[in-house]
This record gives sequence, structure tokens and C-alpha cells, in this order.
Amino acid sequence: SIFDINIPTSELLKRIGLNVPDYRIIDGATILLTPDQLTILNEKAPYLIAMATTDISELDLQNSELFNSEQTMSIPSPTDEPVVGVIDTMFDNSVYFSEWVTFQDKVDSEIPIERSDYEHGTAVSSLIVDGSSINPELDDGCGRFRVRHFGVALHSKTSSFVILKQIEEIIKSNRDIKVWNLSLGSKFQINDNFVSPEAAIIDKIQYENDVIFIIAGTNKVESEIEKIGAPADSINSLVVNSINSKKEKASYSRKGPVLSFFTKPDISYYGGDIEKKIKVYTGNKEKLVMGTSYAAPWIARKMAYLINILGLSREVAKALIINSATTWEENKIENSFFIGHGIVPIKIEDILKTKNDEITFILTGTSERYDTYTYNLPIPVVKDKHPFIAKATLCYFPACKRNQGVDYTTTELDISFGRIKENSIETINNNFQTLEGNHMYEGNARIFFRKWDNVKHIREVYKKGTRSKKAYDKGLWGISLKTKERLDEKHGRGIKFGIVVTLKEIDGVNRIEEFIRNCFLRGWLVNKLDVVNQVEIYNKAEEIISFDD
Repeated sequence: SIFDINIPTSELLKRIGLNVPDYRIIDGATILLTPDQLTILNEKAPYLIAMATTDISELDLQNSELFNSEQTMSIPSPTDEPVVGVIDTMFDNSVYFSEWVTFQDKVDSEIPIERSDYEHGTAVSSLIVDGSSINPELDDGCGRFRVRHFGVALHSKTSSFVILKQIEEIIKSNRDIKVWNLSLGSKFQINDNFVSPEAAIIDKIQYENDVIFIIAGTNKVESEIEKIGAPADSINSLVVNSINSKKEKASYSRKGPVLSFFTKPDISYYGGDIEKKIKVYTGNKEKLVMGTSYAAPWIARKMAYLINILGLSREVAKALIINSATTWEENKIENSFFIGHGIVPIKIEDILKTKNDEITFILTGTSERYDTYTYNLPIPVVKDKHPFIAKATLCYFPACKRNQGVDYTTTELDISFGRIKENSIETINNNFQTLEGNHMYEGNARIFFRKWDNVKHIREVYKKGTRSKKAYDKGLWGISLKTKERLDEKHGRGIKFGIVVTLKEIDGVNRIEEFIRNCFLRGWLVNKLDVVNQVEIYNKAEEIISFDD
């Protein structure tokens, strides 16, 4: 990758004697060079080189074992189910669910393909299509999904550059797909000082397109490898690590953070381990497997349900998934390196339905100016006090610049949430970054308030003896998002965001109807997320209507 000096890359390279065709240039700054070409660049213009990495990626695919089952699997024909995109190794069309998968082979026809090149990709698609039938104990209630499967890699060494070019073309040619599963990952660990080219391209795709990637957190295949591998350092993606059946980090887990700051993985889910593996289907056999590759598809199913069936934005869907994984306990940093924000519940209803003593509401919109805010949230008051503790999760998809190193994201949305006191917000996490007269060093802002992170989760900790808070003035709460930019281009203007807020009633009382009534009285338009109604709307919208001649 070279620095941007406002000269077209191909022209710049010609000036120093390198003739590099356009198909070997990605994103205007990342170039595939031969060793001889790299030597020339090093000799004539070393100051142009921002960073370099080897192109050959060794995938971290886990071994699997056959599972002797007498059960004969069957599946009805697909109808109008949502489509999930899968970018992986090859797909075996002999499986029982092949009618549900549309497969495109993207590997060069001159490259020989072995039988083992079909196993990983087929196993991943089996979980997305019919995972609940294959693993009844992990039935998430999401139903089945159709898959558009693109075979871009083999099980052995492969070219990252070729895969990146293909991913860009695949997304542009399949704009109807919103959720993409990518369970391929490098066995080498990420760099502490810059994001991988793979992750940077995927982040750029998500900034420019209304899509989200669900990426496996990669597996430890060598004892000296500790940190996650590319492309699990993608900031905009939802990165998934594995836990075992005891809800502990898996034996093969690798850890974050990314750039010594960004929380990766984002969340964790069941990916199998030595004592209890995940069942998948490849060829005409069930297999027992373990790996982050098989945790990610379960989250892809949930995201597809939230986005395609319930009609939620990707920002809100991502915030809901992360918020559902969090608890009311204090977050242990070392544990978050492996688990992320927490473990996502198995059932989709546990993500969508609140507990009897909790209130969850969603706010979504776009940032058009420096301060986007509301000071008009009527949280219930009991005897002049709010009997609640609160947590909130904010998600957005910023533009990212790889050549900025650790200053990777270009836009910051700073969230303040809490009670309104004298026309200002008394935040639940004591966020005073933008208050007049206050000063905070950048390093502390990152540590305490996740400045420049595109996922922010703030919470109050529930402890025995937690007391109600004083209700000021009219008992209103507020949320403020302040937009900050690194660059002059103003990438944050018009950026979409999703916020999920959960309030826990410390006395265990159900106050949801009181909250809804208060919202109506203060002019809010309240839409309940009725799952049954949304499913019916989706089914009606997908019906094929035949007109009589």
C-alpha cells in the first residue's frame, strides 16, 4: 500500500519504471507486486510505501470428523425465504439442501480442485440453510434461509488479492443481499499498527453499500499465535468468536483488540469445542466440527431475520445483537479480548422480547449536523425518583482510512445519555468530553468513552442495594450524538446510526405501558416491534401474484 499523493497510482508507478495493470490495483492505493517490482520500488521511491504484507494467506480451517448418523435428512423446497450471501470455499451440490443454494464457482478454471475444497464452504452453508434441524439444541427460531454461495478459495493457500477483487465484484453484482457470511480467515495474526488490506476493503464496501459482513474470529492453529487474523480486524463488520457449551471461551480462541483499541471480536456464540462439537452437513454425511467458522453462520441467520424479515436497518440490527449479549455486570477487559461484548442468546425471541422488569426501545436516524439530540424521553417517575438503571448500545458504519494507521476511523459519534438537569444531560457513564470548561486528553477519551470506536456500549452496573435516582424538573431523559471528524471531507454528514436502550426496574416492576403512555403524551410516535405482524407483512410482500389474461 502506498501513500496518496493525488497522482493516479498507475501513472505514479510508470514514472519509476513499473508497468502495473489496473487489475492489480485495489482501491487506488493497494498494489499486487512481484518481488522484482517491489525491489525496484524500494530502490527508487521507498518513501511512497505506507505498508506491505505477503499476499499468500494460509487459511485456519479446523479439521472435522465424520459423525455416523442413521438419520436421513430431508427438506421442503424453498419459497420466499430471505437470501444470505456466503463467500467461502466450494459448495457440494450433492447435499440434501442443494435446492436452497445457488452456487457460483469463482476459482480460476485452470486451478485443480480437490474433494477437500468442498467441505468447509458446504458446512457453513448447511448451518445457514438448516442449522436448527441439524442442531436442535441450537434452534434459534429463525427458520430456514436460502443461500447464494460464492466459491472464491480453496482449503489450502490462496491469494488474498484475488479474493478481495472478487468480493468487490460479488457485492456490486448482488445488491439485493444485505447479510454476508465470511468464515475465511488467515492463520497469521494481525498487525498492531495497521488494519489488514482484507479488512480495509470490507470496511470500505460496508461504508459505501447498505450491507453487513458477519466474519469469523479465526482459530488458533499454532500455540504462538495469539491475536485474531485478517479479515477479523474489520471494524465495520460483526466479528464472531466461539464459546463452548459451558459458555466459556473455546480452546482455539484468538483474541483482540484491533489497533490496541477497537473491541474485536464484537460478540461470541456457540462454535463447538472438544467436549461438544457442532454438527454440519457435507456431501451425504453429517460431520462434527468446531471453530469460529461455525459460530458466525448462526449470527448471520439472526441478522438476516432482523433485517430481511423484521425490516430493521443494519445499524439497529447490529446494535440489537450486541445489546442482547451484554449483561448488567461490570465488564472485565481481559475477558472482552476473547468474548467481545458478550454471548448472544440462542433464541431470536430473547433478542426481541424484553424481560418483565425491563424496557427496551430503539432510536434511529442520521447525523446531519454537529449535535443530533432529543431531550424529551419521559422515563417513568415513582415518588420523585427514577427506579431504573440503564444501558445503551450505539452502532454506525464510518468511512475508514488504512493509511492513517491507528487513526483508522474518520468519524466519531460521541453519545451522551441520561437524566436532563438544567438543559444538560447528566450521563449514566459520566461522559463530560464536550461540556464547556472541561478538558480531556485523547488517550483517556479512548479508554473511558471509546472515542473513535463505531460501537459504543455504555451501562450502569446492577448491584445489591442499588437505589433509585432523583428525577429532575419534569423527569425527562435525553440522548445527544455529537459528530466529530478527522478529515475535511466530512464523511460523517448523513451517516446513519442505530441506538438500543434498555432500562432495568430495580424493584422488578413492569412499567412498559406507563412508558409508552408517557411517550404518546409528549408527542412521540411509538411503534411496537410486533414480530408476528412483521412476519405476516414479509410473507405477503414476497407472494407471487398471477394476473389473469
